[in-house]
Amino acid sequence: MNPSSTIISPATGYCLLALFSGLWIYLGRQWGKRAKSYEDYAVAGRRVGLALGTATAVATWITSNTTMLAPQFALQLGVWGALAYSTASFGLFAFAPMSGRIRDLMPDGFTAVEFVKRRYGKAGSVPFLFISLFYALTWLVSMSMAGGKLLEVLSGVPYIVGMSVVLGVCTIYTLIGGMYAVIGTDFIQSLVILVGLIVAAVAVMLQVDFETIHTHLLEERPMLLSVFFPAALMALFNNMLFGFGEIFHSNVWWSRAFAMRDGVGPKAYALGGLIWLPVPIVAGFLGLAAPALGIGVSHPDTVGPMVASSLLGVGGAVLVFVVVFCSLASSIDSLLAATSDLIVNDVFEPLRGGNLRDRTKRRVGAFSIVSLGCLAWCVASLNIGSLATVLFFAGPMVGSCIWPIVGGLYFRRCGSLAACLSMILGSVTGLIAYFAIGWFTASLIGATVSGIVFGVVTWVNPTRFDFQLLRAQKPEQRDLSQTNKLTDGVIH
Repeated sequence: MNPSSTIISPATGYCLLALFSGLWIYLGRQWGKRAKSYEDYAVAGRRVGLALGTATAVATWITSNTTMLAPQFALQLGVWGALAYSTASFGLFAFAPMSGRIRDLMPDGFTAVEFVKRRYGKAGSVPFLFISLFYALTWLVSMSMAGGKLLEVLSGVPYIVGMSVVLGVCTIYTLIGGMYAVIGTDFIQSLVILVGLIVAAVAVMLQVDFETIHTHLLEERPMLLSVFFPAALMALFNNMLFGFGEIFHSNVWWSRAFAMRDGVGPKAYALGGLIWLPVPIVAGFLGLAAPALGIGVSHPDTVGPMVASSLLGVGGAVLVFVVVFCSLASSIDSLLAATSDLIVNDVFEPLRGGNLRDRTKRRVGAFSIVSLGCLAWCVASLNIGSLATVLFFAGPMVGSCIWPIVGGLYFRRCGSLAACLSMILGSVTGLIAYFAIGWFTASLIGATVSGIVFGVVTWVNPTRFDFQLLRAQKPEQRDLSQTNKLTDGVIH
């Protein structure tokens, strides 16, 4: 991109990059000093309170997708598109009571895969682990791509440079402080994001003539105002189910449920959903305004920052830069920390026979964070596709996890066969729809097929699971505990 066509100069872009990079690394190091053990490093000692819990939920869910994809949805799909992304808040509302259930059933747990393995056995955990790792990578890549695109559009900083710095900084401070660093920086980032969005929204609305925008859309692009726009309606339900699947299955949210004190999770996630709900609606308005304002859009996923920056000038561009940089960091660090937990607890430790020393788990966790950062960089450097096409490729997979998670948490009759088949068949049919129909149908179809399969197999082949088995820290410890009880009975 030609630097002369950008709103802020490359020099300003590099200065902002350096400023916030140094700030997040410093804050991450300060917060990370509290991590004295692996439990501190992975789940912040299970002592996170309501304020930090709410802040980390809000900051993590206000991703670059919220500030960049919501306007893209509105630009391409109209009013329903602007509302579609806000349905992701329903996932937070639904996960609120589930987080309390998770904390109660597994007070010493670390990951979502750990729950699936205890609940459904190895057969159910294998596809779930694959989906979790694949989704984490696609989200990491989409966040990294967003950072590079944002800096290039606003300041002319080359895509590869901006992407590398954003990803590298998050990797460094997450590596230093683990979950303590993630949640601590999330608290600051959530405040910056919310204040910045309010200021930007008010400033834009003061300069926009709503009647002109409505008239222009009615004359030039009436379908964007239609409540019967088929693609938009499918995208609405597709995004809602994608949001449910994202939150229900992702270890980003499970690790926070384990990190919060007893009773905090339900309140924190409910408050987080309320605070987050209006954000994509406000961001989506920017996409609707673009055609009427005559702003040319070469890349739909950058329409939000372009509109705000064009209306508000240099100050607006800087504000957009700060908000999106914070939203990127708050999501990338969470993904790195939560996914490294999966690798440590559900890949490396089982391969080594379990019961690793605390120091070994810390080292493996640190290595995993660096490896994930490098892998995400390699894929994001290719800069293939838009943010929506990259992220929603994982949509049918996460959508197929909704029913196994809900059924596994609340119903005894759900078994391993139902969970395994529903995840596999839901993922396959959803991916077929992704390529045959479009990304805006994949999660909807995947979740629907998964739900039907899960229900039918559970009805035909019911089980009777004892939820008390989830409380043992590890399967091998549970077996040892049962053996000890039998031995005690013989001795006494």
